[in-house]
Amino acid sequence: MGTTSTAPHDTGSGPDEEGDRRGGRFGRIVRSPLGWMLTGMVGVGLVSSLTATGPGPVPALGAAAAVAVYWAVMRFVARRSTPEIARRGAGRELLLGGGIGLGFILVAALLITALGGYSFSWAGNGFVSVVWSAVMVQIGASVTEELMFRGLALQALERLWGSRAAVAITALFFGVAHLGAPGANGWSAVAIALEAGAMLGAAFLWRRSIWFVVGLHFAWNTVEQLLGVPVSGHTPEGLYTVDVHGSALLNGGGFGLEASIVPIVISVLITVSMAVLAHRSGGLLPRRRARH
Repeated sequence: MGTTSTAPHDTGSGPDEEGDRRGGRFGRIVRSPLGWMLTGMVGVGLVSSLTATGPGPVPALGAAAAVAVYWAVMRFVARRSTPEIARRGAGRELLLGGGIGLGFILVAALLITALGGYSFSWAGNGFVSVVWSAVMVQIGASVTEELMFRGLALQALERLWGSRAAVAITALFFGVAHLGAPGANGWSAVAIALEAGAMLGAAFLWRRSIWFVVGLHFAWNTVEQLLGVPVSGHTPEGLYTVDVHGSALLNGGGFGLEASIVPIVISVLITVSMAVLAHRSGGLLPRRRARH
């Protein structure tokens, strides 16, 4: 399957030298990869903090605002184009990523259930209200997290140290960022780094589309929430309630499915496949070609 662009990685137009001279040292720092990464993460993070727990469509509206902030930072601070959020082909990428995320989480949940780790029962909550709430919350979470970790952090770091190092670093920080979740521990952080940080990083390198990784992330979290399984330690209202049995290594314990060995194994297989596809399509940026 081909990539979304014949130029899988955008090296950007580079800083405007006259503008940098006028801005002095501060301008050069802000327009460096780490500078625009931090600027963008502060902006997107602020939008997320103000809208993530809002009522009704507020999280989804926050996601739209976060995309606008991301575009503005890339356009006016980083001074580079943004093919990764192009509207053309966005629907196809969302559906493709969503299909992979749906398959991933359903296969993992079914295997854990078949091995005796889960049993489900209908919760009896209002179907429409539960689905609406889950969709709105997960739109906000998936968009803002992917803009920060794959859009900003991964792309900035790969310009400094190459794609492989960028995926490793962002995966590590993605795991660390989830240590504050209920039920989190060292094992859950490692699990999140491997199955989410590494897989989503490889997914972005393959498709070079934020919409693809958003689709994968959204389907994963939404289906997990609707099944009633804790999502990274959080247990929002779902369509089902789940009882866990046996070893936490199998069922993930209080942190949820992400801390189970089953999705880790599956995600590693998916990650390797995506990394191979990214390499074949020229989506990996080696360190020697990274730009400071």
